Amino acid sequence: MWNLKRQPSYVTALGSELPDTAGIEPEMPSMLMGFDFHLTEGGPKLIEINNNAGGLYIGDGKWLSQPDLPEWRDLLEVRLRQMFPRAWRHIAIMDENVKEQFMYPEMLAYAELLRREGRQVCVVSPEQIEFGSDGLYVGELRLDAIYNRHTDFYLEGNALAHIRKAYEQGLVQLNPHPRSYALLGDKGRMVDWWRPGFLEGLIPGDDVELIRSMVPESHRMKEMDMDQMWRERKQWVFKPAARHGGKGVLLGRAMSRKRFEALDVNDTIIQRYVPPSLVEVEHTMFKFDIRLYTFGFQLIALAGRVWQGQMTNFRTPGSGWVPIVVTETV
Repeated sequence: MWNLKRQPSYVTALGSELPDTAGIEPEMPSMLMGFDFHLTEGGPKLIEINNNAGGLYIGDGKWLSQPDLPEWRDLLEVRLRQMFPRAWRHIAIMDENVKEQFMYPEMLAYAELLRREGRQVCVVSPEQIEFGSDGLYVGELRLDAIYNRHTDFYLEGNALAHIRKAYEQGLVQLNPHPRSYALLGDKGRMVDWWRPGFLEGLIPGDDVELIRSMVPESHRMKEMDMDQMWRERKQWVFKPAARHGGKGVLLGRAMSRKRFEALDVNDTIIQRYVPPSLVEVEHTMFKFDIRLYTFGFQLIALAGRVWQGQMTNFRTPGSGWVPIVVTETV
């Protein structure tokens, strides 16, 4: 997928689907892309790609334990710091209503990691950032960059208009950035990868087969026959195209006719249902999936998620992020 993302022909094929902000091609890859997999007998299935994946900080000054992989010569904290260019001395970590976010403690932890290198870092909401004649400011601090945890990935809302203006004028660096979301993270890309002939015109047949073997069949609801879709609903998951992190996701097998008919067909993507694995934690069965965190080609971290209920949530006691153990098989 990384090779696909880098191909100019892929960008050309997407054409008008890419917003203006995605036309800006930063020098560095997107930080902490998250690839979420369900494990099946037929191999791992890529359920979702997250543009600003969280979950590595577990509280009390601790980060999630990582397996001992030969390619990881440094601790997780070192790998995380190394993603941020040394030229970024003044950094804002930004999210909507930042102090109310579930991941606010994690953002504070990233700030502390970066401060240990002598950087100036603040954790703020967009309205705390002001547009000046030469860039963006938090108080008197002129920002070199923003570590973006906000889910308006294309910077389309009024709340981010000043961020977008500075980004388009080259006055601030932004990562994760709109281009990465447009080319991989947007759920519409999984739909494109399943369009007959789309990938075939861009990459070798073996690569097409590999992508479709990992990515569950995906379509836009508006392009499907509604009567057939209702009859086959138990085979599908219904996802809002423009939302992130599992928000608003519905399983067809648990959906009423009234809820089905209320879906916005123009903003709904359907994906072939792939059940998560099951694991036993302290004599209790939980659902389980795996997240890979990347920085370009580089694998930064691994994490598992365990939960109960229809969709991923951490409300049940015992649920949450868990370490992954990697063992060699003979």
